[in-house]
Amino acid sequence: MRRILTVTTITGLALAAGACGGRQNTAATDTGGDVTCQVGSDTRIGIATGNATGVYFALGNAYAEQVNASGTKVQATAAETGASVQNIQQLVAGTYDVAFSLADTAADAINGTNSFSTKQPIAALARIHTNYTQVIVRKAAGIKDVPGMKGKRVSTGSPKSGTEVIANRVLKAAGLDAAKDVSAQKLDLTKTVDGIKDGTIDALFWSGGLPTPGITDLLTTAKDQVEFLDITPLLSEMQKINEVYQEGTIPAAAYRQPADVRTIVVPNVLLVRADLDPNVACVLTRTLFDRKAQLEQANAAAKEISLQTARKTTPVLLHRGAEKALDDLKAPK
Repeated sequence: MRRILTVTTITGLALAAGACGGRQNTAATDTGGDVTCQVGSDTRIGIATGNATGVYFALGNAYAEQVNASGTKVQATAAETGASVQNIQQLVAGTYDVAFSLADTAADAINGTNSFSTKQPIAALARIHTNYTQVIVRKAAGIKDVPGMKGKRVSTGSPKSGTEVIANRVLKAAGLDAAKDVSAQKLDLTKTVDGIKDGTIDALFWSGGLPTPGITDLLTTAKDQVEFLDITPLLSEMQKINEVYQEGTIPAAAYRQPADVRTIVVPNVLLVRADLDPNVACVLTRTLFDRKAQLEQANAAAKEISLQTARKTTPVLLHRGAEKALDDLKAPK
């Protein structure tokens, strides 16, 4: 059995609760046989999410609640984490059973490249919502494009997060070295927003769904002092790294901005270990779609979760338990 860290949400505050006291993961491994989507014994799982003011955290906690309310023997607990890279590392280590991740980081894990020295034994439950690369600068810093970040104080996100991966790649695409050309601040979103507000950070990168609560807070309280950057001129260079990067738009309505913002987007995937009990994987996948309406109430990004795109997780293969669930749900192949 494997210990997990837990997070309990009380009146909007995420309070870390230690795994001491006995709450442990009990998810079995795949021993072969047919997938029935029935879990016969009480099973506890941990879900790795992301920063407390991000979409992963909001959806992850809502997802755990819906798993617990699904009437199966699976019970889930969500935890705040540094996000994608850390999530996959701890998923494989057995700290968690489910992990939110950006598709580009998941591709690195499958291929054993960049942040991963070897190929990681992971599988997907489904493709979920889209992450939008949100690059915001203080107007007083005079930054008009990414090359203009040279010499500036730039938050590249939490260490071992998908945001950090994308931030470093965007900077590189602009001809900048994150380690030398900018004063990289490796901070979570809450500390980043605080830094922008008090003037100790000049620019931030954030990869998240829409709307991200922390970004909403920043744009509401400092709306006349900050602005988005359009980073799409760097898309062709980004696609040389990974074809998963595409152009997208942050609608003006997402943050009540005066106009839409063009940016670079990447899909998210919900991951598990490749050897997870397929019946648990099946239950988790069914819950994601059966209770989509409840997830939408937690964050609008859940509206993008769709059976039409659920199987689009390449190069990460779908877990065979997820395949069974999606077959039952008539998801297009």
